[in-house]
Amino acid sequence: MQINLNGKTALVTGSTQGIGAAIAKGLAAAGARVAVNGRSEASVQRAVDALRAELADADLVEVAADVTTEEGVAALQAQLPDVDILVNNLGIFEAVPALEIDDAQWRRFFEVNVLSAARLTRIYLPGMIERSWGRVLNIASDSAVVTPVEMIHYGMSKTALLAVTRGFAKAAAGSGVTVNSVVAGPTHTQGVEQFVYQLVNKDLPWDKAQRQFMIEHRPQSLLQRLIEPEEIANMVVYLSSPLASATTGGALRVDGGYVDAILP
Repeated sequence: MQINLNGKTALVTGSTQGIGAAIAKGLAAAGARVAVNGRSEASVQRAVDALRAELADADLVEVAADVTTEEGVAALQAQLPDVDILVNNLGIFEAVPALEIDDAQWRRFFEVNVLSAARLTRIYLPGMIERSWGRVLNIASDSAVVTPVEMIHYGMSKTALLAVTRGFAKAAAGSGVTVNSVVAGPTHTQGVEQFVYQLVNKDLPWDKAQRQFMIEHRPQSLLQRLIEPEEIANMVVYLSSPLASATTGGALRVDGGYVDAILP
């Protein structure tokens, strides 16, 4: 498959590390002009420098803005008035016993994981519809379908993101714009390494800790290992391309078979 995104501008929120950085790299490698986003100028600059070290010809834009606030989004929009591909990747997670999650934590997870994506979609989707081409991609999680007992507030936010995706896809019906979510399974990132060590023996080397985590806490996985960020990025790049023009309103799984279902 030859994917060519030349002439397209993409915004990937929370793209200074982890899955977001892998997505930014994948889109840039396909020829897109990619806006790398993080909260601080220093973190964005480090991410851009790292990407340019791997992709010398990458067309990158540095956008330091907190997209969880209206003020941050206004600053981002002033710098980037229009995008062709919006990837709402930013998300937070943490392990907290269900009965200990307070109101502030419930609100924070909704605002960061759901409202930030809805706000950015509301801003950029009209321009895509007017131009009769665009892609909105929301990075969801297997936790949207299989609610983890150790972080139900996170699961709730990702379930809501699936509904947001489907609703905006209906709003873009017949326009040439597609709106999809990508259901990512347990993925190997720095944050997930920290999360794994919250649940298993901290003295174990990483390979053994990862194996124990998958066996004890994610036994449904058919892959039986953590997914690498580049594997999530591959799906995002495809869905961002003209090749995926008939896929919209969907929840596409890159979960290693974690969700025990026949249908996506």
